[in-house]
Amino acid sequence: MAGQRGRDILLKISDGADGFTTLAGVRASRIQLSAGTVDGTSADSAEAWRELVEGAGIKSARVTGRGVFKDAASDARMRAVFFGGEAPDWQLVLPDFGTLRGAFQISELSWSGAHDGEAEFSVTLESAGLLAFEVLP
Repeated sequence: MAGQRGRDILLKISDGADGFTTLAGVRASRIQLSAGTVDGTSADSAEAWRELVEGAGIKSARVTGRGVFKDAASDARMRAVFFGGEAPDWQLVLPDFGTLRGAFQISELSWSGAHDGEAEFSVTLESAGLLAFEVLP
């Protein structure tokens, strides 16, 4: 598999209807999947080796992105979702790999900027329900 361009990773938020709006100007993004473990080790465990209970841990996803707002609609949508405490569907597109889709809540939203540069934003999303992964054809 050839290398992938990071700029092709897309963060899309539900537009409130049946579509998605791509967050404008995302320069860096990260998608992190986690699965907690549950220790099932007992006195019967072979030579006291740790045993994990299959499928018993909590799964979660965290997504971070940062960049520049170039689109007032995506900025307004993210602010409304954050201040409303909503957990809408998001679509996270990883080119030549697949699409992760499901409910996420914005746990962090910040803006920054230098006097001689553009205003930037940073967002952190936490999974808020079942996620689905679809392999791209």
